[in-house]
Amino acid sequence: MSEKKKGKSQAIPQARISVLLVEDEESFVDALQIGLTSEGFDVTIARDGVEALQEFDEGSFDLILLDMMLPRLSGLDVCRTIRGQSDVPIIMVTAKSEEIDTVVALEIGADDYVTKPYRLRELVARMRAVLRRQAAEGVASGDEDGFEVIELGDVRLELDRRRAIVRGEEVHLRRKEFDLLAILMENAGRVLTREVLIDRIWGSDYIGDTKTLDVHVKRVRTTIEADPKSPLMLTTIRGVGYRFDGKPKTD
Repeated sequence: MSEKKKGKSQAIPQARISVLLVEDEESFVDALQIGLTSEGFDVTIARDGVEALQEFDEGSFDLILLDMMLPRLSGLDVCRTIRGQSDVPIIMVTAKSEEIDTVVALEIGADDYVTKPYRLRELVARMRAVLRRQAAEGVASGDEDGFEVIELGDVRLELDRRRAIVRGEEVHLRRKEFDLLAILMENAGRVLTREVLIDRIWGSDYIGDTKTLDVHVKRVRTTIEADPKSPLMLTTIRGVGYRFDGKPKTD
């Protein structure tokens, strides 16, 4: 991803944010190119899934706007491929409102989603929010002074190294999955509301719905629970939120 300049200066202009727009509907392409350019984004356009992967391989982007329904290769397949090689923020765009589309997109690694039709102001707000969250996560994950560990039951988190170990085996958690599990374990035995968890992980400026949180909880359960369908550690408190019930590990 491209390096961004920090701070404000009259002598040195702020670097523009590079966006890969993957969209096959010309009416949306024209409007978005004009609107996003006026908002300070540099826009590269791909009109199908294959072209999107080619542009991604050849360029350097700060964010990807990815339509779900594309010719030649679907947006889901493009998202899955890119996520296998990069943490670049991806916002999925779909004309459908069915829950399965958005859930699948989030499960394969999209950071957020918007549903057509949408307002440019809403889209830009989500884009900037995703970029701010990624910048904050980058600073946090780069701080390795100290050595802090949380260990409850079968789960051990090494916070400075961002390592998760379950039943003696290291497991892979994405950034927000790790952050979610860490917050729940730090507050073991307490019910954390959905609003608190979203605010802590996605920020107070998050304007999406709570479906994103549910998907991340599902992923964490799949990773840490012996039987994710009957979770014993990460439990749901219906109508309120979630609680980590792991017992402290004893020798």
